[in-house]
Amino acid sequence: MNNILDSHVKAYQGNNLYDFDNEIILKWYPHRVIKFSEGLKSMLELGLGHGYTTEIFSKHFEKYVVLDGSSAVIENFKKMYPNSPALIIETFFENYTTDEKFDVINMGFILEHIDNPFEILTRFKKFLSPGGKIFVSVPNAEVLNRRLGNLAGMLPDMTLLSENDHLLGHKRYYTVDSLKTEIEKAGYKLEKIEGIYLKPFTTKQILSLEFDKKIINSLCEVAIDYPELSCGMLAQISLV
Repeated sequence: MNNILDSHVKAYQGNNLYDFDNEIILKWYPHRVIKFSEGLKSMLELGLGHGYTTEIFSKHFEKYVVLDGSSAVIENFKKMYPNSPALIIETFFENYTTDEKFDVINMGFILEHIDNPFEILTRFKKFLSPGGKIFVSVPNAEVLNRRLGNLAGMLPDMTLLSENDHLLGHKRYYTVDSLKTEIEKAGYKLEKIEGIYLKPFTTKQILSLEFDKKIINSLCEVAIDYPELSCGMLAQISLV
């Protein structure tokens, strides 16, 4: 499958300044999903990305399937995690079909990549088991460091996509309000929303401070109660 998605593989090969943030976020939030999915046995995940979440989820759920539309990203994952037990299916989300139902569907940081989030949110309802849970994670335009940049006159528009966003294939940012609107428009009930990683300064500034891992973990812990200030937002949603 040769497509434009393959051009974004460079963002997942470990040579990016923002890999620091991505590793924190993508190794933190899966454990929150697992906590809220106690007793559930199967998961369908949309997107491989860096592979961090795949490594974590594939070792927790009895049945775990991950979808990705880029052969280059899939190949990169297999090189990085040659022993992964994950069942990877190469397909565009819009084309995926199955008779199976899953207890958990995870849409982790994929809605900002796709042309029509509403279509994906509504389409995947049919793959959810009765009583199942869907988790949606997205980047926050109004994260604390962007708010500070905006107030300082360095970032006139907090929703403006950066060069790194374009490298990752991002098409949009979300706010707490716009995420809630997207979820409700697609016919879901928002069960809860929490923050992922409270980032007070730019990545370069944080790296220069050489924070202990305990501080980084504390920034993740405190973010839970402040989604409007955090790097990412994690929403648990269910069928109405």
